[in-house]
Amino acid sequence: MKTRVLIAFIVIVVIPVASYLIVNYYSKGATNMPRRYFYDTVLVKKEKGRDVNDTVWHKIRPFKLKNQFGKEVGLEDWGQKIIVVDFFFTSCPSVCPTLTRNMKRLQDAFKKTDTIVRFVSFTVDPERDSVAKIKAFGDKYQIDHDGWWMLTGDKKEIYDLALNEFKASIASNGNIDTGFIHTEKLFLLDRDRVVRGWYNGLDSTNLDRVIKDVVVLSMERDKKRKRNLFRK
Repeated sequence: MKTRVLIAFIVIVVIPVASYLIVNYYSKGATNMPRRYFYDTVLVKKEKGRDVNDTVWHKIRPFKLKNQFGKEVGLEDWGQKIIVVDFFFTSCPSVCPTLTRNMKRLQDAFKKTDTIVRFVSFTVDPERDSVAKIKAFGDKYQIDHDGWWMLTGDKKEIYDLALNEFKASIASNGNIDTGFIHTEKLFLLDRDRVVRGWYNGLDSTNLDRVIKDVVVLSMERDKKRKRNLFRK
């Protein structure tokens, strides 16, 4: 009798629950991830006697610029963080205030999980936007300076980053003045500094998309790590 009850319990409870856990675990790997946009090259390697393409995705190159505290920093200083980026200038009368307010909303949305994401704003008018000015600009919008860098420095360096690393002109469908970059786009970088999304930062309806994509990227697995269903 006890044996029959045990078997029934296993069939009715244990097997369905175990099946659910297994399916649920592996289905997470099938979550639609934000796409990658640009690759540097495609390598061909042998795996089990077959040619396999291995795409090398474009990563934002290292750089050093001054933040609002006058400290030289680069994205690598934040380690394995997801990063939301925009471009602004402190004397901007229309686009930048809205863009900054929306970035602030994003920062506020992650207050309870502020270890996930960081924010970076590059001034496109560094000749006039001094360290003091960008600090005052951040203060004006009550940003959390600990998790949000406003960067200034060499104009050529900033414009090279905007055009050749973030591909701001492509993100704006070519509608951009390369002599004075003024884009409303937000750029999303994954932990490897690969661009995984761009969004109209003036449209508040896009903020939910950014939040969702940040959360999804925070759960993205490293392809090189093997899955372990019963890991601790």
